[in-house]
Amino acid sequence: MSQDEKRRHSSPIVDGIKKAPSRAMLRAVGFKDADFNKSQVGIASTWSMVTPCNMHINQLAEEARKGADSAGGKGVIFNTITISDGIANGTEAMKYSLVSREVIADSIETVAGCQGFDGLVAIGGCDKNMPGCLIAIARLNRPAVFVYGGTIRPGQNHTDIISVFEAVGAQAEGRISKDDVIAVEKTAIPGPGSCGGMYTANTLASAIEALGMSLPGSSAQEAVSEHKREDCRRAGEAVVNLLERGIKPRDIMTREAFENAITMVIALGGSTNAVLHLIAMADAVDVTVSLDDFAQIGKRTPVLADLRPSGKYLMSELIDIGGIRPLMRRLLDAGLLHGDCLTVTGRTLAENLAEVGDYPAGQEIIRSFDNPIKPDSHLRILHGNLAPEGAVAKITGKEGTRFSGIARVFHSEEEAMDRILDGTVQAGEVLVIRYEGPKGGPGMREMLSPTSAIMGRGLGDQVALITDGRFSGGSHGFVVGHISPEAMNGGPIAIVEDGDPITIDAERDQIILEVEHTEIEARLARWTAPPPRYSRGVLAKYAKSVGSASQGAVTDRIE
Repeated sequence: MSQDEKRRHSSPIVDGIKKAPSRAMLRAVGFKDADFNKSQVGIASTWSMVTPCNMHINQLAEEARKGADSAGGKGVIFNTITISDGIANGTEAMKYSLVSREVIADSIETVAGCQGFDGLVAIGGCDKNMPGCLIAIARLNRPAVFVYGGTIRPGQNHTDIISVFEAVGAQAEGRISKDDVIAVEKTAIPGPGSCGGMYTANTLASAIEALGMSLPGSSAQEAVSEHKREDCRRAGEAVVNLLERGIKPRDIMTREAFENAITMVIALGGSTNAVLHLIAMADAVDVTVSLDDFAQIGKRTPVLADLRPSGKYLMSELIDIGGIRPLMRRLLDAGLLHGDCLTVTGRTLAENLAEVGDYPAGQEIIRSFDNPIKPDSHLRILHGNLAPEGAVAKITGKEGTRFSGIARVFHSEEEAMDRILDGTVQAGEVLVIRYEGPKGGPGMREMLSPTSAIMGRGLGDQVALITDGRFSGGSHGFVVGHISPEAMNGGPIAIVEDGDPITIDAERDQIILEVEHTEIEARLARWTAPPPRYSRGVLAKYAKSVGSASQGAVTDRIE
């Protein structure tokens, strides 16, 4: 590729006598004469001291800049925001979480578009960073590599953040003391890195590597490691290589690549949030991925990883035996991955995996195909009169595959949490938490606090929870989220009443309100939408623009 083609975006910003003012500004931030003739690589850093997931990313961004510079480009670091789900969970503040995905995507697109970067490295550590970065990369369609900030190391006594959430429920049940909770609180988070199980961050990092948008191994490295620093340096170099070869995200993020990502999520027992985010990421490159794709791929893909939250092991332990690449090789050899998909290395997925060996003998983290955790997907796409557009359940089978119970209805997460902790909630109930969808919340909060309290109280197999909100990757139990249409849009979840019988069947993939059709229609006819909870600011703007969870809850579709 010619130098002019490689600098298609930066050239209009800095070339020619008319651009002397632009060059003057850039000289002040460190540009030298030679730099104006180089491809500019933006390094999007999600560094922040608001969360351990991102507290180290400024150092990683500097490594990526060095990599771009050493390969002949000019790296330029810029920042975008992050928020912390783990800190905000269970509060009104959590409504900003999913919103932040859009803010991140918009801000990266804005900076890269305005500054004329020719390529991008984006480094994300927390849940919304990753899809936000990928959505921006997809919109811009400039050579780019995503880097995962890395997983956290285990806390004392094999604990992590979910251990703290579940300790709160255990204390409410009287099984541990307040001092026990504080002891877990003080030792579960030992330093930088994303939450340590196969929760949303590690799920999405693995999916993005399978998608082909991260370098091999990027998703399975500890945050504080030389491997992660080297990953960043190589990412900077890789973007320059992609510029040389003219390889863009839309060449990589194909329909088949998204099928690979979905397969990886299922095999790892990953988070329900991957459904929402992969649909949104695909939408950004005009690839149609639907809930039905997760259902169809799930029929042929087993759950093979015994990882938290429903399993035993942490990501750091998977790293110790080789990470996800041997699992990818197994899936490829079994015909479950498309090996001919292009990746950011410039090679195909099959070529990247050609020299990858198997896991060491005797390891128990990744099961064989003849001894799976579950023979098909744990992510169940449910339909029925409660979810005409679909819902997403995370059911491993440990709590059973079918639940029938009596509805106990709540209009907010806080209301449900109080009734779980004070003992009002009883075995045999289906907790219905509504008006928590993308528009109604607004922001589609995660129900990690209620699900953790349910598990902590020992009700994991005795209580179900359904919502038009969503769940943390750390949630487990008999839980169904993303119910669409949401209550705020007049979905049937809006008219469920206390005492209504509800059946959730993960074998038939159904969620049924056991009420006569005529009664449902009569209730819907009487229903009126409540007023929006916010009239100004980012949450109000989000509520007006956001689409259905069944279509990824995207905000940039102008109809």
